[in-house]
Amino acid sequence: MRCVFLLCLTLAALPLKAQDTLRVRLNEADSLFLRGNLLLLAEHYRINASKALELQAGLWDNPTLSVELSTYNSNRSRVLDVGKGGEKIISLQQLLYTAGKRNKRVAFASEATRLTEYEFAELMRTLKFELRDRFFESLFLMRTIRRFSEQITVLRETVEAFEKESARNNISLKEVVRLKALLFQLTNDRTEINLELTDNQRVLRNLLGTQAYILPVSDSTRLARYRLGPFTADDLKARAFRNRPDLHVTESLARQAELGLSLEKAQAVPDLQVGATYDQAGSYINNYVGISVSSAIPLLNRNQGNIRAARQHVDYRRQLLDQKKIELANEVVTAVRKVEEVEQASTGQRLTEPLDQLSKGMYENFRKRNISLLEFVDFVETYQETIREYNRLQATRIKAYEELNFTVGEELFH
Repeated sequence: MRCVFLLCLTLAALPLKAQDTLRVRLNEADSLFLRGNLLLLAEHYRINASKALELQAGLWDNPTLSVELSTYNSNRSRVLDVGKGGEKIISLQQLLYTAGKRNKRVAFASEATRLTEYEFAELMRTLKFELRDRFFESLFLMRTIRRFSEQITVLRETVEAFEKESARNNISLKEVVRLKALLFQLTNDRTEINLELTDNQRVLRNLLGTQAYILPVSDSTRLARYRLGPFTADDLKARAFRNRPDLHVTESLARQAELGLSLEKAQAVPDLQVGATYDQAGSYINNYVGISVSSAIPLLNRNQGNIRAARQHVDYRRQLLDQKKIELANEVVTAVRKVEEVEQASTGQRLTEPLDQLSKGMYENFRKRNISLLEFVDFVETYQETIREYNRLQATRIKAYEELNFTVGEELFH
């Protein structure tokens, strides 16, 4: 009854597992990433907030209205005597910016909005590279696991057959124990790869904004697109300078520093306060109407400190921009070199098909006792390590090309 109960639970869970698995190709993963990544969605709020601050920077200050009323008229013994024959003063003041301060603040806020958009693009570039890296790493890990599982299945059958022969005293127990140790080694290696795949699954799910199991799917046609082709290092550098969001961020910060210096210079020019006043009975004539203009006299404070600090900030940002350009150029050269290295290592490495054919023959010959246990174990260990390293090399190769995409800031291999 217990076995029947467990079987029912297993069968009931099968549709759920199938339903919770997403088979995704690379372009589908990109689409899910753009629609479901919560970090990208959250960044849109920062952009909208920056646009709101840009709107705020263009607004004029509100005028100031002041009213002064007569509290008590002792001559007429009246409280709040503000009617005819009473007294009230009404004034209206408006601040007027000089030296183009308002336009400079708008320009500074606009540049801040562009900076936020560049930061969004940089976040997308970084997360997309991680998505591609995890996608292809998971793809080749799964291929390794599949090959290991096939080997484990055949080896387990071999162990069972040898156990039966050992029970009949046709094979020594030492050979059976050695085969079991080999089976244990393969199973343990597969477990390690499964643990690595599990970590990749967590990252992929977070990036795609889903809790479903991600099953990466790709074919040789898609993988064959990763070829350096006619691109030269100088061409790729020019593309990187044109496309890289992090460089645009550094350039935007340098422009902000220059705009900040311009604004600080404008702050040295005093603003004007203009206004109008109505005085009912308190001036030299009744119903007095006058206008006023006031401004600070820039004798002691001409904003010298802030202007000097802003100049230093401009120089600081220019130095960082020059350094960023040097770093970017070196990154492109390094990324190209990595691609050349992995291509050289991958040339002619078509080992899986011959190994599979040889594997079938080795198992068959071992069961027929045509080869020794030592030769068989040596082959299985070599096969396992070769398959693992081969798929790791393929993943490294794709990662090198994706790193070149990341470095240039452009999809070079469609």
